[in-house]
Amino acid sequence: MNLIIQGGALPTFLLDRILAATGASAAEPLPPQVVRLRDARRTAEFDALIPLIDAEKLDWAFIAAGRKLSDFGLICFDMDSTLITIECIDELADFAGKKAEVSEVTEAAMRGEIDYRESLRRRLALMAGLDARVLARVFGERLLLSDGARELLEAVQNAGLRTAILSGGFTYFTERLRIELGFDFATSNELEISGGKLTGRVVGDIIDAAAKAHHLGRLRDELGLRKDQVIAIGDGANDLMMMAEAGLSVAFHAKPATRAKADVAINFGGLDALLNLFED
Repeated sequence: MNLIIQGGALPTFLLDRILAATGASAAEPLPPQVVRLRDARRTAEFDALIPLIDAEKLDWAFIAAGRKLSDFGLICFDMDSTLITIECIDELADFAGKKAEVSEVTEAAMRGEIDYRESLRRRLALMAGLDARVLARVFGERLLLSDGARELLEAVQNAGLRTAILSGGFTYFTERLRIELGFDFATSNELEISGGKLTGRVVGDIIDAAAKAHHLGRLRDELGLRKDQVIAIGDGANDLMMMAEAGLSVAFHAKPATRAKADVAINFGGLDALLNLFED
């Protein structure tokens, strides 16, 4: 295994302790601000150093030596707070004057404290009667891509990976992002609109954690890929089932429960930090 540490200057004292803790055979500096430790082993001694690494705001990950981005065939992104910086439902709620109430439920759902289906029903019900024109305002005024999103997408597309957005969010946003960014697939919930206003419901079945995992598996099988050829990136508890269906699961600026179960956690860097894990 290789250990990749990135995101800033790695103090010499800490590098020396990491080398001793992991038994790495060599430390290779790679621009910009990346160190690859070859033949490293994750040990209890390394785990004891994690608080020091975190204090330096450095991201780290163990990954199989020689792994290339082109070894993969599919990468799947959650949308809200992963591909983009906002939770769209919270911003819609802001226009309804109920952001605090909805955000509280959103956070509980992302921590895994409330079933996602139930949380979505509760949040949408608070927005019944909201003018549907606010969807365009949220997209135009508040939606921002996460740092490194465009760079990561360009790299994976150039490497031949197919790309998908699998989201418990809304088609109004996922479809626009799919077209704008050139994603191959997108799946999410369709808001029900009647008389130009949100009804507080979705059309058809709710896309929840199980549905996201199902769609990842469906895409993987349709593309003739193995599990180890799939990357899944998410931030919340409702992403864990999807991430479990992938060979490489990535927690991006994620909740603690999600970080704990992911293969890789990016806590400080942008999405393009994922690219530094792979060899040319």
